[in-house]
Amino acid sequence: MAPSDDLLALYQQVILDHSRHPRNQGKLEGTGCLHARGHNPACGDEVDVWIQVGPQGQVEDIKFEGQGCAISQASASLMTLKLQGTSLDTARALLADFHALLSGQGQVQHEDALGELRALEGVQKFPQRLRCATLASKAVEQLLAASPAQHAIQEHPGSPSAL
Repeated sequence: MAPSDDLLALYQQVILDHSRHPRNQGKLEGTGCLHARGHNPACGDEVDVWIQVGPQGQVEDIKFEGQGCAISQASASLMTLKLQGTSLDTARALLADFHALLSGQGQVQHEDALGELRALEGVQKFPQRLRCATLASKAVEQLLAASPAQHAIQEHPGSPSAL
């Protein structure tokens, strides 16, 4: 079902708010910190994402830094809010649903769980913006897909890994 005009206007406000006032900006360092970088050479958008993985396998903290269009920055901000405190398995499922929602491909399993990330649903109408909207989430998805041995390599503070 397509969002109503009122809902689209609200979604636009959410995107602008997160673009102008991004949440969870900054870096993380220390044991258990994982880092991933996303870059879109087509438009120059860049994002670095850090995740602090807790002892129970949860996203204890998540931060990002980046530059780019309003959609890429809002998406990174919204994603960090949604993933904060979730288990790694839940984070993987949320990211899969987010990508299915934006691309229109695949089945969204838990649409209600996406919350404000649904504000980016309109990207479906603009395929060239899909990379912008999924830049940070694709970086995190690659990071979470890495084996535990690869995570150990990436846990050195101050040594970012490019994914």
